[in-house]
Amino acid sequence: MMRRLFNFVLTLVIASIAGFSAWTLYQRYLSTPWTRDCQIRANVVGIAPRVAGPIIQVAVKDNQEVKQGDLMFEIDPSDYQAEVEVANGQLLNAEANLKQRQQDMARQSELRQRNVNTVEDYQNAQNALSSAEAQITSAKANLQLANLKLSYTKIFAPVDGYVTNMNISPGFYDTAGQRLAALVDSSSYWVAAYFKETQIPFIKIGQKARVVFIGEQHDPLEGEVRSISWGIFLQDGSADPSGLLPAVNQTVDWVRLPQRFPVRIQLAAHPGMRLRIGQTVSVAMLPESTGERAPEAAKEVRP
Repeated sequence: MMRRLFNFVLTLVIASIAGFSAWTLYQRYLSTPWTRDCQIRANVVGIAPRVAGPIIQVAVKDNQEVKQGDLMFEIDPSDYQAEVEVANGQLLNAEANLKQRQQDMARQSELRQRNVNTVEDYQNAQNALSSAEAQITSAKANLQLANLKLSYTKIFAPVDGYVTNMNISPGFYDTAGQRLAALVDSSSYWVAAYFKETQIPFIKIGQKARVVFIGEQHDPLEGEVRSISWGIFLQDGSADPSGLLPAVNQTVDWVRLPQRFPVRIQLAAHPGMRLRIGQTVSVAMLPESTGERAPEAAKEVRP
């Protein structure tokens, strides 16, 4: 009888400890959330010329690293150089016309002082001078525009980054606004971490996070929560008319799961580490009080 009672009490104690441990781990999971559903993101700049024409020079290769201001493409400048010459000739003609109108105005003013000419002649000279001045302004603007178009024949890298998805060779005729390649901004890397809506209340702006890359578990990075998304694309028929909200797929279709919202995490310095858009990472939020990683989160953060 005593042995049976002892076994019952022992089983009850073990079950209680297991239940308490499970409850404690669950509470810590909520207070220090972690997720494996994360990806590296970055801003992508579409490289597109502002003028049309055949490409005569491709100064970069696909997947090449470039610095801001580096030459990437050059469009045949012949037509635009000719436009500059035409605009410059129009400006010279307008300047000559203005000089003539100024001389006419000076003569009409002198005659007007001696009451030799009529008021109509004097006013006509004034109007002609104003028109010549307007032509000068227009000619200068046309010359400036022609020079701008000529400068647009050379396309330079707007930011530091990496060229990707480029399939362009010399001779390709490009139209204005047509993208030639994508440039990944190397200064804009961040992590899109998808947390369940039950975890969102426990995530604060400015909270630190531990970011672990697949295959590099021993070299984690530190991150900081910058923002939490205010909406996702609804896939139950309530379409987003703007098409701007992120679409987050649920992992199991036949179970009603909590929605997952993107949390933007800014990475700390990552010297020597090559980040790529779409890389899979794991994120564990760190306790706000200690600034150290939670043990449970550290265990589960393994990809």
